[in-house]
Amino acid sequence: MLDEMTGSERMSEFNWSPEELQEVVDSNPIVIFMKGTPAQPQCGFSNRGAQIVSSFAKDVGLEQFACVNVLSDPRARTALKDWSEFPTIPQVFVHGELIGGSDIVLEMYQDGSLKEMFESGMA
Repeated sequence: MLDEMTGSERMSEFNWSPEELQEVVDSNPIVIFMKGTPAQPQCGFSNRGAQIVSSFAKDVGLEQFACVNVLSDPRARTALKDWSEFPTIPQVFVHGELIGGSDIVLEMYQDGSLKEMFESGMA
């Protein structure tokens, strides 16, 4: 299950400001900014990232995670990249901290460091 933030009333007034982006990552233990949605990804990297995040959320007992579709607004990709200072999408955040894209998240998921980071952020 996911909390899909795009297309909902919460996103209708979203202006992609640094403050709003920070609020999204601060308000959710896991966030993926991706092209499309987990149900309808629009890029292979986003698809892989969403699959990893979904599996990881289940592993740690989360009922949902936040997903933001950066294709929902033409301002989104530039605003996100400028704010995070990370050049690619998807972008995964855990407890407000940027982890990286799908390759980094996959590596951390496989070696257990993603779970360690998640659990240490819950303290």
